[in-house]
Amino acid sequence: MKSLTLAAGLSVIATLANAETLTVYAPDYFGSEWGPGPAIKTAFEADCDCTIEFITGDVLPRLTLEGERTKADAVIGLNTDVTAKARALGLFAPHGQDTSGLTMPVDWQDETFLPFNWGQTAFIYDNTKITDAPTSFDALLDAPDDLKIVIQDPRSSISGLALMLWVKAIYGDEAEGAWEKLAPKIVTVTKGWSESYGMFTDGEADMVLSYTTSPAYHIIAEDDMTKSAAIFDEGHYFMVEVAAQLSTSDQPELAQKFMDFILSEEFQTIIPEGNWSFPAKLDASKMPEKFGLLNLPEKTLFYSETEAEALRAPALEEWQRALSQ
Repeated sequence: MKSLTLAAGLSVIATLANAETLTVYAPDYFGSEWGPGPAIKTAFEADCDCTIEFITGDVLPRLTLEGERTKADAVIGLNTDVTAKARALGLFAPHGQDTSGLTMPVDWQDETFLPFNWGQTAFIYDNTKITDAPTSFDALLDAPDDLKIVIQDPRSSISGLALMLWVKAIYGDEAEGAWEKLAPKIVTVTKGWSESYGMFTDGEADMVLSYTTSPAYHIIAEDDMTKSAAIFDEGHYFMVEVAAQLSTSDQPELAQKFMDFILSEEFQTIIPEGNWSFPAKLDASKMPEKFGLLNLPEKTLFYSETEAEALRAPALEEWQRALSQ
């Protein structure tokens, strides 16, 4: 009996040793215990006879530094506001997926970057403290200056960058003036989203820049209906997060299998309560019922990666000038 047990143990060790490893670069949030990474890892490994390793951090800067020497087989967590820079690296292979059935509010034709979830920027507030939330961006700008808002830095945060482009999409050449009106209400600008949201939930701010789906976490995980998204008449800026496989991968078949997995129902059903956002391809009937309680905009604002890249530098200059006064 002992010899059989030993043989079985050695067999497991040998299997693990021979298993192929897929290396995926991802943002910090993705691999955390509250992010979608652990559930995705479990689901993918159950079917692939492999190990998936999420290496977390700043994905694009790392790829830029490593170039063709990168160890990544795939990346996940980039978004369309930075994919122009990523594409220019020339490191990616086609994803090979049919994207005609995506459940997103914009048409998607990209053959390199594959969407896995999406959301829209919004200002979140406590509806027990603010009973007359602004219903337009203009109304927010005209609100009393004692309204305390916390936002994220567009130089270090994808949500901060999305806000900067949101303002640009609404106000165009008048964006700097809009920032000047908003500036007195901004109590601080944080490096990342988690710092901002923590300040809001700790009561240090009345409103925080986040996403229309953020209240879903409070509703589902905390049974808390007090957090709402302020929905603006002008529309809300659309963000989509994407994945891609590396043309330099030494595991191309495994990387392709990961791309195949991303739009599967198994992967997509992890997203709503794993990343608190909308899946890129999931029928509404498969969504958690309480997502139906969310306030959602009727109008979507979106820049293509080319437009976003062209606007980034001048919009950032406007933002810096307005907030430095």
